[in-house]
Amino acid sequence: MIENIYKHIDAFALENPDKIAYDEMGNTHTYGELKAYSDSLAAYLDEQNLAPKAPIMVFGGHQFEMVAAFLAAVKSGHAYAPVDKDSTNDRIENILEIGQPAAVIALDELPMAIDSVPVFQGDELKQAFTAGKDYELTHPVLGDDNYYIIFTSGTTGKPKGVQISHKNALSYINWMLSDDFDLGDGQNILAQTPFSFDVSVMSWAGALLAGGVMKALPKEVADDFKQLFEALPKMELDRWVSTPSFANVALLSPDFNADNYPNLKTFLFCGEVLTSATSKKLRERFPQAKIYNTYGPTEATVAVSALEITDDVLAKYDKLPIGYMKEDMKATIMDKEGNTLPTGESGELVLSGPAVSKGYLNNPEKTKAAFLEVNGEPGYRTGDLCFEDEDGLLHYKGRMDFQIKLHGFRIELEEVAQHLTQSSWVEQAAAVPRYDQNGDVKQLLAIVVPKDNDFEKPMDLTNAIKEDLKDIIMPYMMPSRFIYREQMPLTQNGKIDLKGLIAEVNGNA
Repeated sequence: MIENIYKHIDAFALENPDKIAYDEMGNTHTYGELKAYSDSLAAYLDEQNLAPKAPIMVFGGHQFEMVAAFLAAVKSGHAYAPVDKDSTNDRIENILEIGQPAAVIALDELPMAIDSVPVFQGDELKQAFTAGKDYELTHPVLGDDNYYIIFTSGTTGKPKGVQISHKNALSYINWMLSDDFDLGDGQNILAQTPFSFDVSVMSWAGALLAGGVMKALPKEVADDFKQLFEALPKMELDRWVSTPSFANVALLSPDFNADNYPNLKTFLFCGEVLTSATSKKLRERFPQAKIYNTYGPTEATVAVSALEITDDVLAKYDKLPIGYMKEDMKATIMDKEGNTLPTGESGELVLSGPAVSKGYLNNPEKTKAAFLEVNGEPGYRTGDLCFEDEDGLLHYKGRMDFQIKLHGFRIELEEVAQHLTQSSWVEQAAAVPRYDQNGDVKQLLAIVVPKDNDFEKPMDLTNAIKEDLKDIIMPYMMPSRFIYREQMPLTQNGKIDLKGLIAEVNGNA
């Protein structure tokens, strides 16, 4: 049982200073360096007379110094707020306005001037990392203090800063390192998701708190298929962490299989729906590997439920369950009036327990709307439509805000998309509504990445897909138009950009 994140990493570093902690495309750094860099930067931060307890924005990509900066921040009593180097000026300005950070650590060049708070960058920052200063933990982040702050994507409106305390983080981390996942120590773990996306906690916690190696995959490599398919086999991965969408990208290469990745024994998925189609491909390519479907909103610290996807599970469910709740958290299914619904009935999933955030940073209005108390425990309204079966297994039916009404029928967009992927001709799919001038849904479209085929016309492919699905999709849920493209647009976090697709088909892109 881990009681303190940074002390645990430091203790391992003192005993194993020469062990590799971070490997970015062959550029390696040791646990000893991680401790030295973070201690030295923490000492430097203490000298800057920063506002106590205020977060520190850390701007960058996948470099080792990002992780060192995170540890330096919490050692010196500040939560860190990771901001991706590809962020727009608007997003950075919003985070500065909402987050009110004490300072900015810029590991990549900022796209804009920041003069509202101190900015540490360039040679000054390098010197702070490498000055070799020792550090004594006199005022670190502890207990209910914020450990990190993740800003939501902000596709609509301003981003919200989700506050995750040290206590919240330990609730998740101790579960992930428990026997429930059988991850093992000293593993090479894929670190592909940006640090601004909380799925990255699966990577750094799984590696650094178990004496492993973070195998960093920079965005510029991940986004280029040629570079990606050359790089992945050389990474000697033991554990895979990503969204299902990124696994689908890897599966485009026929070489992504157990023969070429002999050590790859576990797949950990979070962040979006894992389909049975993706799982079946992985089971075929990696028959000895374990596949875990996990679920959780950022507001409840990375993930709160999990299920190992076995052949039996795939045989039993067309739509994969999102798992059993972890022991210290509770799931309650509620109706719109806040009444608890009986087993088997669908409603909003409300999570409660020690992993639930205290709310959104400097945003009491949004906090009040989303957070509540459930039987004396902190709770969060997920906005996800779910039901719990008699075995205590949670089933996800889609986002409540991705539910549309067409011809009098309520339709879940994500449910339609999952049905579409059950066709033998479909690689990836999204269901997208087209609205009329009054804002009513007039048409349901399917955006599809098709598998290789010999059909002469798109209409022939569409007919083949519809024939495949005639006994799976109810007629009122069948999209009236199919649009084909070579690949799906993904968000910065590696999820299918559904909101972007909706904007695109409605002429708002």
